[in-house]
Amino acid sequence: MIFIRYENWKSYIRYYPVTCLLMLANVIMFVVLTFNGGSTNLATLVKFGAVVDAGPEKEELWRYAAAVFLHNGFSHLLFNSFALLVFAPPLERLLGWWRYAVLYLAGGILANVLSTYLGGAPAPGTATVSVGASGAIYAVYGAFLYVALMQRAIMDESSRKTLYGLLVLGIIMSFATPNVDWAAHIGGLVAGFFLYGLIIRIFPKSRK
Repeated sequence: MIFIRYENWKSYIRYYPVTCLLMLANVIMFVVLTFNGGSTNLATLVKFGAVVDAGPEKEELWRYAAAVFLHNGFSHLLFNSFALLVFAPPLERLLGWWRYAVLYLAGGILANVLSTYLGGAPAPGTATVSVGASGAIYAVYGAFLYVALMQRAIMDESSRKTLYGLLVLGIIMSFATPNVDWAAHIGGLVAGFFLYGLIIRIFPKSRK
């Protein structure tokens, strides 16, 4: 079962350095937001890189990357950090640190882009502000979905069933929970699936 963590903290940091750095970046940015108006303050979120689906901010490309590391409230940070802590490490080991970093960041950026441009036009005079690592996390899930469907020998049956259950529950909750960016979740999932397939073909791991 690849989604059960057996490592102690010292081993975890050694085996999964990128995942640790991603979680650290999320925490640092949460602290920065807290001391600059608060992580639930929309003006603060926009100032530090939230994605906005209307107005001039919509065209500011840096936001689609920056928003991956911002969170709206502690519970938002905690939930995404838990998902990263538990579910992302096997992908870092499978791809190697830099391929994994590329998939995570590219997946998060694409999720934000797809959310903004395919999530529906905002009502006149309104705008949606979006932040969070969930698009990138769903890109990780999308990569695992590729493994489950196309590289079945790599993933055991228990892990495959856990992944399917996680995806079904996650997609249902994405639509059923208010103020959740379902378009970023679906966009991240699709992006991760295709990015993984692309990465393993363009940058295959060297065999020693």
